[in-house]
Amino acid sequence: MREDEIVLYMHAGSGNHGCEAIVNSLCHMLGRPAVLVTNRPEEDRRYSLGGLCREMVAEKSIEKNFFVHAWYYAKRALLRDPECFMRYRYGDVTGKNLRKLNISIGGDNYCYDNMLDRLMQSNRMFHRQGAKTALLGCSIEPELLKRPEIVADMRLYDAIIARESLTWQALRDAGIRDNVHLCPDPAFLLESRTLPLPEGWKEGRMLGLNVSPMIVDNEKRAGITMENYRALIAWALEHTDLSVALIPHVVWDSNDDRKPIRRLYEAFADSGRVICLGDASAPELKGYISRCRMFIGARTHATIAAYSTCVPTLAVGYSVKALGIARDLFGDSDHYVLPVQTLERKEDLIGAFSWLMEREGEIREHLARIMPGYREKARGAKALIEGLLD
Repeated sequence: MREDEIVLYMHAGSGNHGCEAIVNSLCHMLGRPAVLVTNRPEEDRRYSLGGLCREMVAEKSIEKNFFVHAWYYAKRALLRDPECFMRYRYGDVTGKNLRKLNISIGGDNYCYDNMLDRLMQSNRMFHRQGAKTALLGCSIEPELLKRPEIVADMRLYDAIIARESLTWQALRDAGIRDNVHLCPDPAFLLESRTLPLPEGWKEGRMLGLNVSPMIVDNEKRAGITMENYRALIAWALEHTDLSVALIPHVVWDSNDDRKPIRRLYEAFADSGRVICLGDASAPELKGYISRCRMFIGARTHATIAAYSTCVPTLAVGYSVKALGIARDLFGDSDHYVLPVQTLERKEDLIGAFSWLMEREGEIREHLARIMPGYREKARGAKALIEGLLD
């Protein structure tokens, strides 16, 4: 077993710039060798992770090879060995290549049912081989912790580092206490990269907007999310001197913010006050977001980029992560998070933004006051991780 290296796993790829932001920030924070197991190594190198990790290991996909797929399904069924999938998937960091500490960095992976078996099996596999595991920067829906198999899985981790207090409290309420800690998402520490501003950017007068297919998928009334975004842009153009910057934060083919953003841009392109940013790395996107006057974001790490640079922000959320982070920053999530499930009228987003705009100055001052301490709490994850290596 290699004692001096850390494995970062459950990383989906940097086309989700939130995933990129977590790895980037964590590598800088730890300042020690780390091996990144990734679905998309070329994608990671194309953005900001090239050179940050000691090694990038491509995660092996059983599904892409019919014969491997058939063999491991038969092995799992005949030998009753569900972890054989994970031993194949993570073969380059198991057995003789095993490291002492393996950190699951998926953030909200436990919020998705299709991820649960893989998360639990990999946790058990690393432990059976004698390694330690940690779950870092996580958000977990409280309802999930009513399932005994999930509680057992949580107890197996050597450390769970929740990124917001709703998850932390839900874990404690489920009886998971000894291995649970609370530290803000490491992406609060991500360094910005400042690029030249695009044509049409009005310094001091930009409202940054991010929308995603994920929130559209969670709406209760079909079409209501895009109706609200269109109504908000029309209202801002008519009633304020703001211009609008549409900013994507995930660009995978299967989950691409640029698709709804393009529809919004086309609806208002003739105004001359709406611009559409292209793809960029997480540090570069944070650089743009930091220069917005206010921000409305659907992607959690887009809002983290705004919060951490003291930009007054409204999260259009759908899960515990948005609510928990806002509550930790402001003491309450009311007015700071607009759950997409509550959208009923096309004016709902206008109302939420109007509240934010009326309090713009005091919100910015509040963030400037608390952010140094909040970022310092995020650095606390380093000591917890180093403790697992002792």
